[in-house]
Amino acid sequence: MRRGAFTLIEMMVSITILSIMLIFLYKSYAELGSSNAYFKEKSMKLATIEAKKEALFLDITLSHAKSIAIHNQDRVSDVVFMQSSNTLYNNINPYIAYIKKGEKLYRLESHRAFKEYPLSSDSDFFAESMGEVKRFRLYKKSVDANSSEEYLLDVELRGEEPFLYKLKPLNEY
Repeated sequence: MRRGAFTLIEMMVSITILSIMLIFLYKSYAELGSSNAYFKEKSMKLATIEAKKEALFLDITLSHAKSIAIHNQDRVSDVVFMQSSNTLYNNINPYIAYIKKGEKLYRLESHRAFKEYPLSSDSDFFAESMGEVKRFRLYKKSVDANSSEEYLLDVELRGEEPFLYKLKPLNEY
């Protein structure tokens, strides 16, 4: 005897198996969405931190020779003034200041030189928050008259590993 169709039991078994597979697929898809959101958040945070490190690195390495002025604020923070060819706001050879105010580090960029801290009321600048920091120090290495300046940048962002850069300004003029 030949059968030409499925029985009702066979159809119910196949629908049950298909339903179980769809439940597992949906659960996997939902978990994939939440893990993607988690990794997107982490990668955005990492990209932000790397952009801040890059700005610090480029500001100092592209600074003009002998333009970096370091003013010790307290034992964990310095105020740094410089002129650099690195810009975030399309200024030509902007003057840059790094100032730690409270728990936040600010990067200031202006077309006029920063002369003193606290800044005068007629200061005109763009301000960029670099985030919360525990420590921001810049040390100048003592060098002889024939060699160029070197700096040690010591920064600890809140909730992140501290980083230490040995930097040498590239602009010699």
